[in-house]
Amino acid sequence: MTEITEVPSPFCGMGTDDLTVSVERTALQVTENGCAVNTPAFEQPLGDSKPRVASKEVPLQEAAKVAADLLAKAQQPLVAGCATDVNGMRALLSLADHTGAILDNMHFNAARRNILAMQDSGWMNTTLAEVKNRCDLLLVVGTDLESFAPRFFERYLWNQDSMFVEDTGKREIIYLGKAPSGSASTAPDGRKADVHVCDDQDLPEVLSVLRALVKGHPVQAESAGGIAAADLQAIADRLQQAAYGVVTWAAGAFDFSHAELAVQTLCEMVKDINDRGTRCSGLPLGGREGDQTASQVSGWTTGYPPRISFSRGFPDYDPYLYDAVSLLAEGEADILLWVSSFDAAKIPPDTDVPSIVIGRSGMTFAQEPEVFIPVGTPGIDHSGHAYRMDNVVAIRLKKLRDSGLPSTSEVVTAIQQAL
Repeated sequence: MTEITEVPSPFCGMGTDDLTVSVERTALQVTENGCAVNTPAFEQPLGDSKPRVASKEVPLQEAAKVAADLLAKAQQPLVAGCATDVNGMRALLSLADHTGAILDNMHFNAARRNILAMQDSGWMNTTLAEVKNRCDLLLVVGTDLESFAPRFFERYLWNQDSMFVEDTGKREIIYLGKAPSGSASTAPDGRKADVHVCDDQDLPEVLSVLRALVKGHPVQAESAGGIAAADLQAIADRLQQAAYGVVTWAAGAFDFSHAELAVQTLCEMVKDINDRGTRCSGLPLGGREGDQTASQVSGWTTGYPPRISFSRGFPDYDPYLYDAVSLLAEGEADILLWVSSFDAAKIPPDTDVPSIVIGRSGMTFAQEPEVFIPVGTPGIDHSGHAYRMDNVVAIRLKKLRDSGLPSTSEVVTAIQQAL
């Protein structure tokens, strides 16, 4: 058995880098600093290691050749999932360009809510380091932060050392919309988070009233979404009195119509607070299944987020038209290449078109794909890089074991060479 310390995680989105993992042959166990997200992701047992074509095991080169032949015959290939590391995403973009494919990330519908707001009116966001060193008030909107990132409070709010906050234990936490699922937001001195609950569909109304109060506009209603206007006024006052307030949300949790407008309201409210003489920043949550990595690599390679088509010989971005699930349902694509190297449970959507799956070892399917190539997981089976939720740091991932599995980049490159 080997014990590896200071292990970075690609799974939680925070760039957690203090895990201790014991390795015995191909079995992993998180022995220190695990959480409900990271521990099961690292400890998932190793499954199949041989590629399959039509349910039969074949060598990697043969599987790559069959995949290449299927792509070459297609009129409109679709590359989806895109859950991989930096090198894997680079390879996928190259393959999509080479084959004229449409490319879509599995979490783009959630990311789109942020992107549309950013593209329309911009935003003022912060980093995890700034949260750790400056934040004195955290407003969590419409999100169960403890469920999304179980160690967020431990690492970034209740940390002992901070550059500009004298006593981190005095930080204030406010939940608006959803209540916390545990006690991680409770301060070291026992103070509970200030929680104001409303239904998801009422959140746009609540945020509109809160922004109006921040701007000093009169509000006639006595409540919004079941939350008293006086309570919202108190939140507005605390945001304006904070030395460095942070407003955080997970766009994936905003499961209601036109959620991008709620995100825009938040972003504009942050600007309003800064206009009124104090500092405030946003912190959109993400980083799961390589979604931030896909966005970063696609952005610097093509200039667009990862919902783009190469069918016209150049990258063409459309946040709605190139939705992989819709394209498959409407018969617009005739072959699917699905990539999911972090989570074996993230299988491709049901489809009648031929499919090629490049996925984490251990995937099971209701309907066996034409080609399945198991690949190593970045940060476990090979080294690599993945972006954390604030998009400013590319985490350097370690190789923890020798599984013999190829990386996504190696497999996609082999397919492109076979073309």
